[in-house]
Amino acid sequence: MPPEMKDDTAFMDRIHAFLPGWDVPKINRTLLTDHFGLVSDFLSECWSQVRNQSRVSVLQGRVFFGGALSGRDTNAVNKTVSGLLKVLYPGEGEVADEDVEWAVRIAMEARRRVKEQQKRIGAAEFRNTHFSYVMGTDGVEKFVSTPELHSENSIGGDPLEPGQVWTVSPGGVDEHPGLYRIEINEGPGSGLKILNKPVPPEFRESMGYAEQNLYARSIQLVGDKDPRHHEFTAQLRAFDASKSGAKLGMATLVALSTALLKKSVRGGLIIVGEINLGGSIEPVHNPVTIAEIAVEKGASSLLMPVSCRRQLIDLSDDMATKVDIQFYSDAKDALLKAMVE
Repeated sequence: MPPEMKDDTAFMDRIHAFLPGWDVPKINRTLLTDHFGLVSDFLSECWSQVRNQSRVSVLQGRVFFGGALSGRDTNAVNKTVSGLLKVLYPGEGEVADEDVEWAVRIAMEARRRVKEQQKRIGAAEFRNTHFSYVMGTDGVEKFVSTPELHSENSIGGDPLEPGQVWTVSPGGVDEHPGLYRIEINEGPGSGLKILNKPVPPEFRESMGYAEQNLYARSIQLVGDKDPRHHEFTAQLRAFDASKSGAKLGMATLVALSTALLKKSVRGGLIIVGEINLGGSIEPVHNPVTIAEIAVEKGASSLLMPVSCRRQLIDLSDDMATKVDIQFYSDAKDALLKAMVE
Protein backbone atom coordinates (compact mmCIF):
# COMPACT_ATOMS: atom_id res chain seq x y z
CA MET A 1 0.00 0.00 0.00
CA PRO A 2 1.13 3.61 -0.56
CA PRO A 3 2.45 5.34 2.59
CA GLU A 4 -0.64 7.56 2.66
CA MET A 5 -2.94 4.54 2.99
CA LYS A 6 -1.08 1.83 4.90
CA ASP A 7 -1.84 3.36 8.33
CA ASP A 8 -5.28 4.72 7.48
CA THR A 9 -7.68 2.74 9.69
CA ALA A 10 -10.70 4.53 8.19
CA PHE A 11 -9.74 3.19 4.75
CA MET A 12 -9.19 -0.30 6.17
CA ASP A 13 -12.62 -0.24 7.80
CA ARG A 14 -14.16 -0.20 4.31
CA ILE A 15 -12.50 -3.54 3.45
CA HIS A 16 -15.10 -6.23 4.06
CA ALA A 17 -12.80 -9.26 3.99
CA PHE A 18 -9.16 -10.17 3.57
CA LEU A 19 -8.16 -13.53 2.09
CA PRO A 20 -4.44 -14.24 2.60
CA GLY A 21 -2.52 -15.65 -0.32
CA TRP A 22 -1.41 -18.73 1.62
CA ASP A 23 -5.04 -19.87 1.78
CA VAL A 24 -5.28 -20.00 -2.01
CA PRO A 25 -3.72 -23.12 -3.56
CA LYS A 26 -1.53 -22.80 -6.62
CA ILE A 27 -3.08 -23.99 -9.86
CA ASN A 28 -2.00 -27.53 -10.70
CA ARG A 29 -3.34 -30.53 -12.59
CA THR A 30 -5.09 -32.01 -9.57
CA LEU A 31 -7.42 -28.99 -9.44
CA LEU A 32 -8.60 -29.47 -13.04
CA THR A 33 -11.76 -31.45 -13.74
CA ASP A 34 -12.40 -34.02 -16.45
CA HIS A 35 -16.15 -33.26 -16.35
CA PHE A 36 -18.17 -30.55 -18.07
CA GLY A 37 -17.51 -26.93 -17.08
CA LEU A 38 -18.89 -23.47 -17.77
CA VAL A 39 -17.24 -20.92 -20.03
CA SER A 40 -15.81 -18.16 -17.84
CA ASP A 41 -17.72 -15.31 -19.49
CA PHE A 42 -21.02 -17.19 -19.09
CA LEU A 43 -20.25 -17.97 -15.44
CA SER A 44 -19.27 -14.36 -14.73
CA GLU A 45 -22.55 -13.17 -16.28
CA CYS A 46 -24.46 -15.58 -14.01
CA TRP A 47 -22.71 -14.13 -10.97
CA SER A 48 -23.40 -10.60 -12.19
CA GLN A 49 -27.11 -11.39 -12.38
CA VAL A 50 -27.27 -12.56 -8.75
CA ARG A 51 -25.43 -9.47 -7.46
CA ASN A 52 -28.78 -7.70 -7.20
CA GLN A 53 -30.06 -10.43 -4.88
CA SER A 54 -29.33 -10.79 -1.15
CA ARG A 55 -29.20 -13.77 1.18
CA VAL A 56 -28.89 -11.72 4.39
CA SER A 57 -32.49 -12.59 5.30
CA VAL A 58 -31.32 -16.19 5.83
CA LEU A 59 -29.47 -15.00 8.97
CA GLN A 60 -32.48 -13.37 10.60
CA GLY A 61 -33.57 -15.28 13.70
CA ARG A 62 -30.89 -17.93 13.11
CA VAL A 63 -27.56 -16.17 13.75
CA PHE A 64 -26.84 -13.53 16.40
CA PHE A 65 -23.52 -11.69 16.34
CA GLY A 66 -21.48 -10.93 19.48
CA GLY A 67 -20.92 -7.50 20.97
CA ALA A 68 -17.39 -7.13 19.53
CA LEU A 69 -18.75 -6.52 16.02
CA SER A 70 -19.32 -2.87 15.14
CA GLY A 71 -21.86 -1.67 12.60
CA ARG A 72 -19.29 -1.84 9.79
CA ASP A 73 -18.17 -5.29 10.95
CA THR A 74 -21.75 -6.57 10.86
CA ASN A 75 -22.32 -5.08 7.40
CA ALA A 76 -19.08 -6.63 6.12
CA VAL A 77 -19.88 -10.08 7.53
CA ASN A 78 -23.44 -9.94 6.19
CA LYS A 79 -22.25 -9.15 2.66
CA THR A 80 -19.61 -11.89 2.68
CA VAL A 81 -22.11 -14.44 3.99
CA SER A 82 -24.61 -13.37 1.35
CA GLY A 83 -22.03 -13.85 -1.40
CA LEU A 84 -20.97 -17.28 -0.17
CA LEU A 85 -24.55 -18.50 0.12
CA LYS A 86 -25.34 -17.27 -3.41
CA VAL A 87 -22.53 -19.49 -4.68
CA LEU A 88 -23.89 -22.49 -2.76
CA TYR A 89 -27.57 -21.71 -3.38
CA PRO A 90 -27.88 -19.71 -6.62
CA GLY A 91 -31.62 -20.33 -6.66
CA GLU A 92 -34.26 -19.90 -3.99
CA GLY A 93 -34.54 -22.59 -1.36
CA GLU A 94 -34.02 -23.53 2.26
CA VAL A 95 -30.43 -23.13 3.47
CA ALA A 96 -29.14 -25.77 5.88
CA ASP A 97 -27.85 -24.64 9.30
CA GLU A 98 -24.43 -26.19 8.72
CA ASP A 99 -24.01 -24.17 5.50
CA VAL A 100 -25.09 -20.96 7.24
CA GLU A 101 -22.57 -21.56 10.04
CA TRP A 102 -19.83 -22.42 7.52
CA ALA A 103 -20.39 -19.12 5.72
CA VAL A 104 -20.56 -17.12 8.97
CA ARG A 105 -17.25 -18.52 10.24
CA ILE A 106 -15.44 -17.79 6.96
CA ALA A 107 -16.89 -14.27 6.81
CA MET A 108 -15.93 -13.51 10.42
CA GLU A 109 -12.42 -14.88 9.99
CA ALA A 110 -11.88 -12.81 6.83
CA ARG A 111 -13.23 -9.64 8.49
CA ARG A 112 -11.26 -10.22 11.67
CA ARG A 113 -8.01 -10.09 9.69
CA VAL A 114 -8.91 -6.52 8.78
CA LYS A 115 -9.62 -5.71 12.45
CA GLU A 116 -6.36 -7.25 13.60
CA GLN A 117 -4.46 -4.98 11.21
CA GLN A 118 -6.38 -1.99 12.55
CA LYS A 119 -5.53 -3.13 16.08
CA ARG A 120 -1.81 -3.02 15.28
CA ILE A 121 -2.19 0.64 14.31
CA GLY A 122 -4.73 1.84 16.87
CA ALA A 123 -4.77 -0.62 19.77
CA ALA A 124 -6.98 1.54 21.98
CA GLU A 125 -9.75 2.02 19.42
CA PHE A 126 -9.74 -1.52 18.00
CA ARG A 127 -8.71 -3.55 21.05
CA ASN A 128 -11.72 -5.90 21.07
CA THR A 129 -11.36 -8.29 18.14
CA HIS A 130 -13.01 -11.29 19.79
CA PHE A 131 -15.63 -11.96 17.10
CA SER A 132 -18.38 -14.38 18.14
CA TYR A 133 -21.81 -15.59 17.12
CA VAL A 134 -24.70 -17.66 18.45
CA MET A 135 -26.71 -20.09 16.31
CA GLY A 136 -30.37 -19.89 17.40
CA THR A 137 -31.87 -18.27 20.49
CA ASP A 138 -30.67 -21.05 22.81
CA GLY A 139 -27.30 -21.72 21.19
CA VAL A 140 -23.78 -21.51 22.59
CA GLU A 141 -21.64 -18.44 21.91
CA LYS A 142 -18.79 -19.47 19.61
CA PHE A 143 -15.66 -17.40 19.01
CA VAL A 144 -13.91 -17.17 15.66
CA SER A 145 -10.13 -16.78 15.51
CA THR A 146 -7.69 -16.58 12.63
CA PRO A 147 -5.42 -19.63 12.26
CA GLU A 148 -2.25 -17.55 11.98
CA LEU A 149 -2.94 -15.91 15.37
CA HIS A 150 -4.00 -19.07 17.18
CA SER A 151 -1.86 -21.94 18.38
CA GLU A 152 -3.34 -25.08 19.91
CA ASN A 153 -0.57 -25.35 22.50
CA SER A 154 -0.24 -21.74 23.62
CA ILE A 155 -2.34 -19.21 25.52
CA GLY A 156 -3.93 -16.86 23.03
CA GLY A 157 -6.15 -13.86 23.47
CA ASP A 158 -9.31 -15.62 22.31
CA PRO A 159 -11.76 -17.25 24.73
CA LEU A 160 -11.65 -21.04 24.85
CA GLU A 161 -14.65 -23.30 24.33
CA PRO A 162 -17.05 -23.63 27.30
CA GLY A 163 -15.56 -26.03 29.85
CA GLN A 164 -11.93 -25.25 28.96
CA VAL A 165 -9.64 -23.35 31.35
CA TRP A 166 -5.93 -22.53 31.50
CA THR A 167 -4.34 -23.01 34.92
CA VAL A 168 -0.97 -23.28 36.65
CA SER A 169 -0.21 -25.80 39.37
CA PRO A 170 1.96 -24.36 42.18
CA GLY A 171 3.89 -27.63 42.24
CA GLY A 172 5.15 -29.31 45.39
CA VAL A 173 8.17 -30.73 47.14
CA ASP A 174 9.34 -32.83 44.20
CA GLU A 175 7.68 -30.95 41.34
CA HIS A 176 8.03 -27.53 39.75
CA PRO A 177 5.02 -25.36 38.85
CA GLY A 178 3.56 -26.07 35.42
CA LEU A 179 0.96 -24.97 32.88
CA TYR A 180 -2.15 -27.09 32.28
CA ARG A 181 -5.37 -26.89 30.34
CA ILE A 182 -8.48 -28.49 31.78
CA GLU A 183 -11.04 -29.60 29.20
CA ILE A 184 -14.50 -30.70 30.31
CA ASN A 185 -17.45 -31.80 28.21
CA GLU A 186 -21.00 -32.09 29.52
CA GLY A 187 -23.82 -34.35 28.36
CA PRO A 188 -26.86 -36.29 29.52
CA GLY A 189 -26.40 -38.73 32.37
CA SER A 190 -24.73 -38.38 35.75
CA GLY A 191 -21.32 -38.55 37.37
CA LEU A 192 -17.83 -37.54 36.28
CA LYS A 193 -15.24 -39.44 34.25
CA ILE A 194 -11.55 -38.51 33.86
CA LEU A 195 -10.06 -39.63 30.54
CA ASN A 196 -6.38 -39.49 31.56
CA LYS A 197 -4.83 -42.95 31.93
CA PRO A 198 -3.55 -43.31 34.56
CA VAL A 199 -5.30 -40.52 36.45
CA PRO A 200 -2.80 -38.47 38.50
CA PRO A 201 -3.86 -38.92 42.17
CA GLU A 202 -3.39 -35.21 42.95
CA PHE A 203 -5.65 -34.19 40.06
CA ARG A 204 -8.24 -36.78 41.06
CA GLU A 205 -8.31 -35.20 44.52
CA SER A 206 -8.75 -31.66 43.14
CA MET A 207 -11.43 -32.90 40.77
CA GLY A 208 -13.28 -34.49 43.68
CA TYR A 209 -13.20 -31.26 45.66
CA ALA A 210 -14.47 -29.29 42.65
CA GLU A 211 -17.25 -31.78 41.92
CA GLN A 212 -18.55 -31.76 45.50
CA ASN A 213 -18.45 -27.96 45.64
CA LEU A 214 -20.42 -27.80 42.39
CA TYR A 215 -23.10 -30.06 43.88
CA ALA A 216 -23.20 -28.19 47.21
CA ARG A 217 -23.23 -24.68 45.69
CA SER A 218 -25.06 -25.30 42.43
CA ILE A 219 -27.64 -22.55 43.07
CA GLN A 220 -24.89 -19.94 43.51
CA LEU A 221 -22.81 -21.15 40.58
CA VAL A 222 -25.15 -22.45 37.87
CA GLY A 223 -28.61 -21.33 38.99
CA ASP A 224 -31.46 -23.71 38.22
CA LYS A 225 -29.28 -26.26 36.40
CA ASP A 226 -28.86 -29.46 38.42
CA PRO A 227 -25.32 -30.83 37.90
CA ARG A 228 -26.37 -34.22 39.27
CA HIS A 229 -28.42 -34.77 36.12
CA HIS A 230 -25.45 -34.21 33.82
CA GLU A 231 -22.42 -36.36 33.02
CA PHE A 232 -19.03 -34.65 32.87
CA THR A 233 -16.01 -35.92 30.96
CA ALA A 234 -12.68 -34.35 31.95
CA GLN A 235 -9.19 -34.36 30.50
CA LEU A 236 -6.04 -32.75 31.90
CA ARG A 237 -3.44 -31.59 29.38
CA ALA A 238 0.05 -30.78 30.66
CA PHE A 239 2.35 -28.39 28.79
CA ASP A 240 5.44 -28.61 31.03
CA ALA A 241 7.42 -31.25 32.91
CA SER A 242 4.89 -31.04 35.73
CA LYS A 243 2.32 -33.83 35.30
CA SER A 244 0.57 -34.30 38.67
CA GLY A 245 -2.12 -31.62 38.28
CA ALA A 246 -1.91 -30.76 41.97
CA LYS A 247 -3.92 -27.91 43.54
CA LEU A 248 -6.12 -27.20 40.52
CA GLY A 249 -9.47 -27.26 42.33
CA MET A 250 -10.67 -23.74 41.53
CA ALA A 251 -9.83 -23.95 37.83
CA THR A 252 -11.59 -27.33 37.69
CA LEU A 253 -14.68 -25.91 39.39
CA VAL A 254 -14.80 -23.01 36.91
CA ALA A 255 -14.42 -25.48 34.02
CA LEU A 256 -17.29 -27.62 35.32
CA SER A 257 -19.51 -24.58 35.80
CA THR A 258 -18.82 -23.04 32.40
CA ALA A 259 -19.39 -26.40 30.68
CA LEU A 260 -22.82 -26.53 32.31
CA LEU A 261 -23.62 -22.87 31.62
CA LYS A 262 -22.30 -23.05 28.01
CA LYS A 263 -20.19 -19.96 28.72
CA SER A 264 -16.54 -19.28 27.87
CA VAL A 265 -13.89 -17.88 30.18
CA ARG A 266 -12.05 -14.73 29.16
CA GLY A 267 -9.28 -15.07 26.60
CA GLY A 268 -5.69 -15.14 27.86
CA LEU A 269 -6.79 -15.95 31.45
CA ILE A 270 -5.03 -18.31 33.87
CA ILE A 271 -6.90 -19.39 37.01
CA VAL A 272 -4.92 -20.45 40.08
CA GLY A 273 -5.93 -21.85 43.47
CA GLU A 274 -7.23 -24.87 45.34
CA ILE A 275 -10.64 -25.19 46.99
CA ASN A 276 -11.18 -27.69 49.79
CA LEU A 277 -14.22 -29.84 50.53
CA GLY A 278 -15.78 -27.17 52.75
CA GLY A 279 -15.48 -24.45 50.11
CA SER A 280 -12.54 -22.58 51.65
CA ILE A 281 -9.72 -21.34 49.43
CA GLU A 282 -6.29 -22.70 50.30
CA PRO A 283 -3.30 -20.29 50.29
CA VAL A 284 -0.82 -20.38 47.39
CA HIS A 285 2.78 -20.63 48.60
CA ASN A 286 4.53 -19.23 45.49
CA PRO A 287 2.32 -16.60 43.77
CA VAL A 288 5.30 -14.62 42.47
CA THR A 289 6.67 -17.66 40.62
CA ILE A 290 3.23 -18.40 39.20
CA ALA A 291 2.85 -14.80 37.96
CA GLU A 292 6.24 -15.04 36.24
CA ILE A 293 5.18 -18.31 34.56
CA ALA A 294 1.94 -16.69 33.42
CA VAL A 295 3.89 -13.89 31.72
CA GLU A 296 6.30 -16.39 30.17
CA LYS A 297 3.39 -18.41 28.73
CA GLY A 298 1.76 -15.36 27.17
CA ALA A 299 -1.19 -14.90 29.53
CA SER A 300 -2.77 -11.46 29.69
CA SER A 301 -4.72 -12.01 32.94
CA LEU A 302 -4.17 -13.98 36.14
CA LEU A 303 -6.94 -14.80 38.62
CA MET A 304 -5.64 -15.71 42.10
CA PRO A 305 -6.93 -16.03 45.68
CA VAL A 306 -7.04 -12.69 47.49
CA SER A 307 -4.63 -14.13 50.08
CA CYS A 308 -1.86 -13.80 47.46
CA ARG A 309 -2.14 -10.00 47.39
CA ARG A 310 0.50 -9.25 50.03
CA GLN A 311 3.01 -11.79 48.74
CA LEU A 312 2.89 -10.25 45.26
CA ILE A 313 4.61 -7.14 46.60
CA ASP A 314 7.82 -8.97 45.66
CA LEU A 315 6.81 -9.19 41.99
CA SER A 316 9.12 -7.05 39.85
CA ASP A 317 7.79 -3.88 38.24
CA ASP A 318 8.54 -5.29 34.78
CA MET A 319 6.46 -8.42 35.40
CA ALA A 320 3.64 -6.48 37.08
CA THR A 321 3.12 -4.38 33.96
CA LYS A 322 2.86 -7.41 31.65
CA VAL A 323 -0.06 -9.23 33.28
CA ASP A 324 -3.35 -8.07 34.79
CA ILE A 325 -3.64 -9.77 38.21
CA GLN A 326 -7.13 -10.04 39.72
CA PHE A 327 -8.22 -11.63 42.97
CA TYR A 328 -11.20 -13.67 44.09
CA SER A 329 -12.61 -14.36 47.55
CA ASP A 330 -14.72 -17.46 46.92
CA ALA A 331 -15.94 -19.79 44.17
CA LYS A 332 -18.79 -17.56 42.98
CA ASP A 333 -16.51 -14.53 42.82
CA ALA A 334 -13.94 -16.50 40.79
CA LEU A 335 -16.57 -17.75 38.34
CA LEU A 336 -18.06 -14.31 37.72
CA LYS A 337 -14.64 -12.73 37.16
CA ALA A 338 -13.52 -15.57 34.88
CA MET A 339 -16.43 -15.65 32.44
CA VAL A 340 -16.74 -13.51 29.32
CA GLU A 341 -19.04 -10.59 30.02
